[in-house]
Amino acid sequence: MAEQERNRNERTQGKDAGIDIGGILIRLIVASVVLAITAFLTPGFRISGIVTLVIAAAVLTLIDYLVSRVSGVNASPFGKGIIGFILAAIIIYATQFFVTGFNVTILGALIGALVFGIVDAIIPGRAM
Repeated sequence: MAEQERNRNERTQGKDAGIDIGGILIRLIVASVVLAITAFLTPGFRISGIVTLVIAAAVLTLIDYLVSRVSGVNASPFGKGIIGFILAAIIIYATQFFVTGFNVTILGALIGALVFGIVDAIIPGRAM
């Protein structure tokens, strides 16, 4: 019995250590859809094209991952209350400095963080 448990743990650890390309692609697609809906519904939030949308979704996901790894705070509007909301708005605003064709005002980032959180709650999968 103990050996079966150990084998199962080794298989699980092996899966966690590997890169799940399918999971990454699904997250990128979900993040792109959520970001497109957010940009459409939010004033002061503009994305110039589909390539910019996908790049911005990847950058948002990467920044969110780095922030959560460094600070331990889930940077989603509903992740840690007001701190998560503010972090989400900052991440959305900061993305425009890394992605050409992605423009957002400060007010647009605040509204966008709220819309992003609502749409992310409706569409399954962790988008941001």
